[in-house]
Amino acid sequence: MDSHVKTHQKEQDHDASPNPVALSKYSNRVELKTLLQRSDGGARLAGKRVVIGGWVKSSRAVKKDSPPPPPAEVAVHPPSSGGNQASTTANISCTEIIQSKMNIFRKLFDVLSGGGKTYPIFDKPELAGQKTAPPPEYILYFTISDGSSVASLQVVVDSAMSTVPTTQLMALGTCIVAEGVLRQPLAASAKHAIELEAEKLLHVGTVDPEKYPLSKKQLPLHMLRDYSQFRPRTTTVGSVTRVHSALTLASHTFLQFNGFQYVQVPVITTTGFGEMFRVTTLSGKTDGKEEKKHVKENDGFSIDTVKAAIKEKTKLIDHLKRSDSNREAVVAAVHDLKKTSDLASQLEMKQRPKAATLIKPEKLDFSQDFFGRNTYLTVSGRFHLESYASALGKVYTFGPRFVADKVDNARHLAEMWNVETEMAFSELDDAMDCADEFFKFLCRYLLENRQEDMKFISKRVDKNITTRLEATASNSLLRFSYTEAISLLQKETSRRFETKPEWGVALTAEHLSYLTDEIYKGPVIIHNYPREVKPFYTRLNGDKKTVAAFDLVVPKVGVVITGSQNEERFEVLDARIRELGITTREQYDWYLDLRRHGTVKHSGISLKMEHMILFATGLPDIKDAIPFPRSWGKANN
Repeated sequence: MDSHVKTHQKEQDHDASPNPVALSKYSNRVELKTLLQRSDGGARLAGKRVVIGGWVKSSRAVKKDSPPPPPAEVAVHPPSSGGNQASTTANISCTEIIQSKMNIFRKLFDVLSGGGKTYPIFDKPELAGQKTAPPPEYILYFTISDGSSVASLQVVVDSAMSTVPTTQLMALGTCIVAEGVLRQPLAASAKHAIELEAEKLLHVGTVDPEKYPLSKKQLPLHMLRDYSQFRPRTTTVGSVTRVHSALTLASHTFLQFNGFQYVQVPVITTTGFGEMFRVTTLSGKTDGKEEKKHVKENDGFSIDTVKAAIKEKTKLIDHLKRSDSNREAVVAAVHDLKKTSDLASQLEMKQRPKAATLIKPEKLDFSQDFFGRNTYLTVSGRFHLESYASALGKVYTFGPRFVADKVDNARHLAEMWNVETEMAFSELDDAMDCADEFFKFLCRYLLENRQEDMKFISKRVDKNITTRLEATASNSLLRFSYTEAISLLQKETSRRFETKPEWGVALTAEHLSYLTDEIYKGPVIIHNYPREVKPFYTRLNGDKKTVAAFDLVVPKVGVVITGSQNEERFEVLDARIRELGITTREQYDWYLDLRRHGTVKHSGISLKMEHMILFATGLPDIKDAIPFPRSWGKANN
């Protein structure tokens, strides 16, 4: 496996190649990582002509040295007929004569006015037909990023080559495509080894500085969530995204290398458990009766007035975010905007006619629905994977999973992406071995293939992240049972937990944090949980009290991988379904069929990708570990 990892390391340095600057595939530009991720920082590429593209992260302008004034216009007269000596006279205009005497005129006006009255005097009066001076020209220095790496490239542009006003060209977020020649920086104090001297601007995509939400001032991650369409342009989110991409590739690499077949499972399902999102086209059906409601203003506020106030307060917040205002001022403005928005919602509700009575879900006839039955967004793909594991042996999938819990905290999302596996002829120990090796492989992969991003994240987010990944990748994970975990927690008499650790209760985030952060100070695997705290399909152990399930728990985050050996015995699984009083038992008939016909022992795991990213980066909130977070009450775009 180690040799396989090395084949997926970052692109090698091609400094010795006769044509070292490779174009980005499917584009005529060069990616910045091709220039900057070299052992010499790209210094040996000086003199190469390239096309680059990216977005402005910072800019500055230096005014060109003023050119010397043009020489006076001289008229050469032919020699006179009376002699051989040529004579020349300067053709001096009347305007120039007046300008040369301007100081005398000023003094004369001062005397005549008695020193108390002034008159406007213009050094260079505008004469009919005289051309106005051209706008000043600048040398512009841009820091450009194209998202291919943490590093940025400095681009030097003469403002004269652009038809776009200099202020627009320099605005943060402007997209620039430039062609030019790479050179070593002229300034000896430059921090970068290479820069681009632009000769052509092939494209300029301007921004509206009044509306563009990002600013040179670093915004907190929680504020960036309101602008998820722009936050990938920040260095931190860009690095996290590349880490996310690497973990996805590493997951496929590990599983494919170990003989798993990739299977796509449905997002819409007829089976599941827990709080689920219902999929229906019948929602909103009414009894057809509407009651009109008298519209009344609320304490003198009209809806139009409140909406106008919302616009103004939104502009104020944008201004505060772009300026050097402190965080408290921004938070106060956001809170004020929320109160105004709530008032607008109340007024809108009062203005609406009373809706016709909605039909309750239990009274809907789902036989008339799109699918002709109850359907939901899936909470797990392992049910469907079992079908293919029963034929192909080892299978996996990667996709979104949905949970409709009304919870809003730093570890919960309504939509999360899971890597799930199912293995025939496999038991609990096999699943734990798979989880152990998979987890450590992901840690090694990041250390070997995302060194630049991990170095940046360790500076910006968590300085201990590299050390933590190295320790995890090189050590075996400790395994112990749920019963042992409860015993350990009960021995900690000096610590008072909100939920008392007793056998039979589910381990809370507080319990798991204490075990991993304070006792073992590293990832652990806890297995053989009470049957009441795990799903009904997990295999019942011989003691009839516990089931063959486990959790891989890591410090600061919690559970990253769950797994279990699933029940292959028809009678036991059927009894478990009856025991739980599941009224819609027919929806599990297809699942029970796998036990009726050719049943086999099988187990699997489920890796929570966003939780893995939290562990790999040290980010404090899971909403920053996914491109477009969905949580209770929040779905921005």
